[in-house]
Amino acid sequence: MTPPHRRTGWQGLPAAARIGILYLAARIVTTGFFLAAAGISGPGSRFGPEATIGDLAMGWDAAWYWLVAEAGYPAELPREAGVVAENAWAFMPVYPYLAAALGAVLGSWPAAAVTISVVAGYGASLVLYRMLRLRLDRGAATWAVVFFAAGPLAALFQVGYAESLFLFWLFLALLQVMRRRYLWLYLLIPVMGFTRPGILAFSLFLALYGIWRWFRRRTEALPAREVVHIVLLGLLAAAVGFSWQVIAAVVTGEPGAYLETELSWRRIWLPGSDAHFLPFDGFLVGTRFWADVLGWPHLLGYVALALLLIAVTAALWLPQVRRLGVEIRLWSVAYLVYLLAVFFPQSSTLRLLFPLSPLAGAFAVPRSTTWRFMVLLAALGAQWWWIYNMYAQANTFLRVP
Repeated sequence: MTPPHRRTGWQGLPAAARIGILYLAARIVTTGFFLAAAGISGPGSRFGPEATIGDLAMGWDAAWYWLVAEAGYPAELPREAGVVAENAWAFMPVYPYLAAALGAVLGSWPAAAVTISVVAGYGASLVLYRMLRLRLDRGAATWAVVFFAAGPLAALFQVGYAESLFLFWLFLALLQVMRRRYLWLYLLIPVMGFTRPGILAFSLFLALYGIWRWFRRRTEALPAREVVHIVLLGLLAAAVGFSWQVIAAVVTGEPGAYLETELSWRRIWLPGSDAHFLPFDGFLVGTRFWADVLGWPHLLGYVALALLLIAVTAALWLPQVRRLGVEIRLWSVAYLVYLLAVFFPQSSTLRLLFPLSPLAGAFAVPRSTTWRFMVLLAALGAQWWWIYNMYAQANTFLRVP
């Protein structure tokens, strides 16, 4: 007879197995979406009428990572019409070089890149489950992983992008903070920082976290060793965040090499403009740009941005979000501030929101099965919309009249 306290069947499987099965099911669905997108890809698509699923997997920024793996970084910045053009310095080295090493075994860089993305996505899903289990019950944490694995941006688990790997490092780092175990962060922060831009947001997160712990020190003890770790790790994250600019400057001999490279992507949307970087200026410029596209007065665009910021701030105080724990909420605040400070809103906006994925746990807090299935269906619908527009109809989605 099975002891009454021992789970059997699905409930008896280890978490790694349950998450693996759910993640695999999500990948099968995404593969179906990719096959459908390739099948209907036409002359209006970036990939043409004969597109294959392999073409889609290596599309967009995946081609830049592949270029980094094959040719490295340019010692001289390319220029068009006297200004810095798009180039490899916008892409961090860990993912492309790791894929190059694995590609030597698997036979090709694309096969290795997709393999890393898929495996890292599973790792991120499992770590996300571990994170949320510190705050939520087993069922809610499991459903949150389902929303994550099958969510609007789930295509990124199967293409040659660094997002999956970055999320794996990020979730591991957040888990260490939630468990008050800081030593692993001395390794995770540099690896994360050279996988994808965003480590400066983690530095801000650690600053906010340290302030929160300081004000709660009478409720939760704050030993001196934790203070030292939090401060040192915040400084390390900041140093890693700025180091790529220094490396690009040294190699190219141009102090503004990295920022000028990033601004080259903005010039695609603002041709002929004198693009420059000032903190938070990108979002203000973007607000005016999209107001013009929509035919709105600039003032209405600013009002819409203000209302959006108010709504996001209010959402972080919802009971379902507060259930996730202060660490996830502080990370969300830090990352959103980082995006506001450095980003020009354009077609990559939704993709850049991917590091906010732990907030998916809030949608899993309500226990209603009907609600959870409705959220899943909405997530799958949004995933197909994103794949369709970015791959099957890429050009029509990107180009603004």
